[in-house]
Amino acid sequence: MIGAHGYQDWLGRREERMDTITAAPLVRLAALFDEPSWLESAQQLPPLGHWLYHLPTSPQSAIGVDGHAVRGGFLPPVALPRRMWAGSRVRFHGDIPIGIQIVRRSTVVDVKVKGEKGDKVFVTVRHELITGEGIAITEDQDIAYLGAPQATKNPSTLIVMPPPTQVRCTVADSVALFRYSAITFNAHRIHYDRDYARSVEGYPGLVVHGPFLATMLMDHFLRNQPNARVRAFEFRARSPLFDGVPFELCLAERGGETDLWARSSENSPAMTATVVFDIACAS
Repeated sequence: MIGAHGYQDWLGRREERMDTITAAPLVRLAALFDEPSWLESAQQLPPLGHWLYHLPTSPQSAIGVDGHAVRGGFLPPVALPRRMWAGSRVRFHGDIPIGIQIVRRSTVVDVKVKGEKGDKVFVTVRHELITGEGIAITEDQDIAYLGAPQATKNPSTLIVMPPPTQVRCTVADSVALFRYSAITFNAHRIHYDRDYARSVEGYPGLVVHGPFLATMLMDHFLRNQPNARVRAFEFRARSPLFDGVPFELCLAERGGETDLWARSSENSPAMTATVVFDIACAS
């Protein structure tokens, strides 16, 4: 197993991509979320809408067995079999109007090797979305690479959350997962190939995408705070949720911040998140 020092050549590695912020991906996301007003009427990129742009463009010949691009290009060549988007810390500095071109500058800022056998590797990538006015969004994204399920399974840790003030029950079926994969051009097979998810990566079903679940939490927040201006958002994936299994979106308010989490009926939170916001003034 390669130690952290073996990935030093990837620290500081950078790439830039250009994209145009068109309305079409937002229209598709609104359809998936049953036309929420915060998406329907958007004249500028809504919170977390940037995840629909600067999508991967690897040629088919460069796709690995898991559906991701073959490792060792921009990201380090971590040999562990499982990969997941473990969390993000997002800061919103300025508006991004629909219709403009923006640059996303991505930099590998950290690599950590954990576990007794080095069977966990965490890569942090900083994304900066840049308009003509400067940096509009900064996101530190944590990508986790894990060993085989039996090698990385730990006893679950109970996470105690405050009493929720708003709860909404929902479920993500295989059709919803497929549509989200299509919107984001995400070919990771754990989200649509049930045989692969079970036999290769050891999951009991199709896995709900981390950013899909995070966007569900943001949707839950904005339905309850339609006049909020989001300043920061962070989430952490703690355990997977699977297609067809009902779960709850929960919200607890505390001043200018709101705690969000997703939980199944029998488990502690599968994802936790925090929103920092203020209330937009009426024009």
